[in-house]
Amino acid sequence: MENTIEGRNPVLEALRAERPIRKIMLSKSVERHGVIAEILHLAGTRGIPVEYVEKAAIDRLAQSVSHQGVIALAAAKAFVSLDELLEIPGSKGETPLFIILDGMEDPHNLGAILRTADASGVHGLIIREKREVGLTAAVEKASAGALEYVPVAKVTNLTRTIEYLKGKNIWIIGVDQAGDTNYSRIDYKPATAIVIGGEGQGLSALVKKACDFLAFIPMRGRVSSLNASVAAGVALFEVVRQREAAKDS
Repeated sequence: MENTIEGRNPVLEALRAERPIRKIMLSKSVERHGVIAEILHLAGTRGIPVEYVEKAAIDRLAQSVSHQGVIALAAAKAFVSLDELLEIPGSKGETPLFIILDGMEDPHNLGAILRTADASGVHGLIIREKREVGLTAAVEKASAGALEYVPVAKVTNLTRTIEYLKGKNIWIIGVDQAGDTNYSRIDYKPATAIVIGGEGQGLSALVKKACDFLAFIPMRGRVSSLNASVAAGVALFEVVRQREAAKDS
């Protein structure tokens, strides 16, 4: 199966991560300096053909309107198994930190979460097989290339997966405005998985019940909730803050 990778930074990061790429297509009108020059250099180093085409040809292939005149035809981003994901923290000598997504259907939210996950040192994402957006070109574009560095596992049953993680001594923290614990008062220093619900409906009832804690983010304005990717960022950087403080103490 083949995917398109669209935009300058996503294509550049795919090359840096040595993602299998069959061909890169550039609009004839694109100026060949800066990021484009680096793309051309890496493509040449790896022997990846570059085809210069009219912008209309890229428009026809692209799934997004913001391809910036650059598109790569690549092997679909592979999922990892749950057990492979769980081995990553130990291989790095780090305390586990994962994100679990419950019904995330917006590719822009998923891409933004991947970008924040990479920035905050998350070891991987866990998503459901059904009712969840796939690893599409729109997701890759929104992630600004972070999809290349954040492994993603797909599971059939989220509540069973949560129970499995709890058996591995991983604390499960659901972020939900109906929660009973302020997110900043939870201890994130042990192995942790943050659960983020989908747009609109939030966490499902069964997932809420399976969590060790349901955390809310205090809201001071008139809007009652945050965008899913913003809520993920707030929670994840509280994890970073606590763990960095523990190192310094």
